[in-house]
Amino acid sequence: MKTKMILSMFLTAALCLTGCSDDRDTTYAPDNQTVELSQTEFNLTPDAGTFTVNVTTDREFAAYTSDDWLSVTPANTVSHSETLTVTVQENADTEARTGYVTVLCGGTRKSVTVNQQGVEPDEPDIVGPEGYTLVWNDEFNGTELGGDWTYEIQGPGWVNNELQSYVKDEDVTVVSDGTLKINLMQDGDDVKSARLYAERNTGWQYGYIEARIKLPEGKGTWPAFWMMPVNYTSWPADGEIDIMEHVGYNANVIHSTIHCNKYNNTGTSIETASVSVPTATSDFHTYACEWTAEKMTFYVDGQELLTYANDGTGTDAWPFDAPFYVILNLAWGGDWGGQQGVDETCLPATMEVDYVRVFQKQ
Repeated sequence: MKTKMILSMFLTAALCLTGCSDDRDTTYAPDNQTVELSQTEFNLTPDAGTFTVNVTTDREFAAYTSDDWLSVTPANTVSHSETLTVTVQENADTEARTGYVTVLCGGTRKSVTVNQQGVEPDEPDIVGPEGYTLVWNDEFNGTELGGDWTYEIQGPGWVNNELQSYVKDEDVTVVSDGTLKINLMQDGDDVKSARLYAERNTGWQYGYIEARIKLPEGKGTWPAFWMMPVNYTSWPADGEIDIMEHVGYNANVIHSTIHCNKYNNTGTSIETASVSVPTATSDFHTYACEWTAEKMTFYVDGQELLTYANDGTGTDAWPFDAPFYVILNLAWGGDWGGQQGVDETCLPATMEVDYVRVFQKQ
């Protein structure tokens, strides 16, 4: 009986407090308020500017944005009808962006989506040799390789007794900040890298082919910028054009070489040449080949390294009257790269490519 009495007294006191409370400081926020927007999405250029949105609601509302490149006025209103002005800052980035302006009325929220384009990347001032016109290039200004490139997928030992696997992995082939990075890296007990072909099925016959590259360092690395025939049947009969090769155990020495039946790894000055480039692994340098029906001339930073002439004796010496495609790859070990062993402490190692360009006479 005593417990029931105490409970009754508590309920009576609670009812008295409720009846005496003042509701003037209490704001209720029902979630079924009407919010009408004149437009819910805007697609804008990269330029700074403003736009307006007409808002109609059942009661006062607030407008806000959490994106620092947007602002909205008025932020609060006691009116049921108002025109909001949204100010948009310039987008100086090449990436598009999306932000939101939210109108809150009671418990109801509605948003205006703001899509703003990025600026177009600056086109490089590309100038080829006199008499040549740019016919293909990749400046690696995006975030991934374009459809002009093909990946080779192969395991260790596929060619030249190389130790790496050629894969298509997003951490191996990276396009960012205006360059292509081919990363040679450990994958458990294995090593993986990439071998990439440009315009594999069409290639180019004759032209001026150039790339700007920073090479990896470390014993066992074997990067190359080279070309092989589109209609390949046998090697070396169909030819090979090695614009640039480098082996890590002979740091900062650049090699240019051709292969054919008449000249194939015989080491003569007719078919191969090398030059010391002291900053080849710490800075970018340009490697190029001018290829005509009469000869091929190889260049490092615009300086002639090797000229191989068509001697007119036929395809054994000159199988180079056919389309060839561009190859970029970074090997690990192998017949040449691994002649003095490999040093796994240099991994990961990166071959970084600023651009690849092909010019032809028109």
